[in-house]
Amino acid sequence: MLYVLGRSRKFEEMWELLLETKTKYRSLITPRTAQVVLARVAKVCSVKQTVESFKRFKRLVSEFDVSCYNSLFRTLCQEKSMSDARNVYHALKHEFRPNLQTFNILLSGWKSPEEAEAFFGEMRDMGVEPDVVSYNCLVDVYCKGREVEKAYKVINKMRDDGIDLDVITYTSLIGGLGLVGQPDKAREVLKEMRQYGCYPDVAAYNAAIRNFCIAKRLGDAYNLMEEMEGKGLCPNATTYNVIFRSLYWANNLKSSWSLYLRMKATGCLPNTQSCMFLIRLLRRQEKVDMALELWNDMIDKGFGSYILVADVLFDLLCDLGKLEEAERCFLQMVDKGQKPSYVSFRRIKVLMELANKHEALTNLSEKMSAFGSANQMNRNNVDELERPISDFISAKIEMIL
Repeated sequence: MLYVLGRSRKFEEMWELLLETKTKYRSLITPRTAQVVLARVAKVCSVKQTVESFKRFKRLVSEFDVSCYNSLFRTLCQEKSMSDARNVYHALKHEFRPNLQTFNILLSGWKSPEEAEAFFGEMRDMGVEPDVVSYNCLVDVYCKGREVEKAYKVINKMRDDGIDLDVITYTSLIGGLGLVGQPDKAREVLKEMRQYGCYPDVAAYNAAIRNFCIAKRLGDAYNLMEEMEGKGLCPNATTYNVIFRSLYWANNLKSSWSLYLRMKATGCLPNTQSCMFLIRLLRRQEKVDMALELWNDMIDKGFGSYILVADVLFDLLCDLGKLEEAERCFLQMVDKGQKPSYVSFRRIKVLMELANKHEALTNLSEKMSAFGSANQMNRNNVDELERPISDFISAKIEMIL
């Protein structure tokens, strides 16, 4: 009920329900309750308002302890930013005694190694011993900062303290080695971790594959993908996307399309990023049939962003005068409940008026108006639709010239 009220932004009713619950069943109000409520508040309110709401819980929770503060910090990390969460922590840290969970929540996502080290030091000064999660955060920030030697020192410290490295530790290290141009050493880490009884997952392989893509060694990237399949791991959309990216920048449509067909054959659905790499490459090389095949797959299987892909697709179809295909794709999109952009609609409208397809244009206009009335179409978009076609054509000619 609290979640539903929060989603509806009925915050006063939400607090009334909490007060009523406090009177009758106070034990039901827990730190988890606080996190649910604060998450809804933080999504639409400022950090200050979220903290003020948190303080109201002091009158509601029977035991207002560190777990309640941790709920606040976790909420701010998820709904606001890590920086906001840490600032609030420093403002409130004298009100409670942080525990290991507090620091693990706040350690994630540091960009500056120096700041992460200082926060880690504060943790040790308070007598809180780090665990594998804490150390992983430090390894990650060093690897992202290309300070791999420091990351290895942390790993050695973990082993000295009897803390087993997990797959997250190794994945961070693999990514860091790639950033400093050592993809082969990163691949060796995949073998090393098995010797310690830790087996690579899809994310670890993805990091190693990305390294070879960055080094423009696609043959090695494909070999790793086959290796992971041999280990019983299924490549996911991220696996394919790191290769799609390299092929896109190499303008290699043949290999990109082969990779897409392989992706379909394995049952891995592309995501929006996969579709955008493909449709932009198809647009660049004016491959209408392949672009329509991709679009039809999206319609049939429901993957990718119709809106983003459609903008590029309609651009391709309109440039090549494929009006019937553009109209069909437009109607397919509408049937899926997706609203085409006004830029795309405008392009199709121009071609339909020039082709004297007034009946078809009326149909499309009515469908666009239906979306507009439902979403309170703003006046600027209406003005754009009402501009004379001659203005639009003139503008296009000026852009070409």
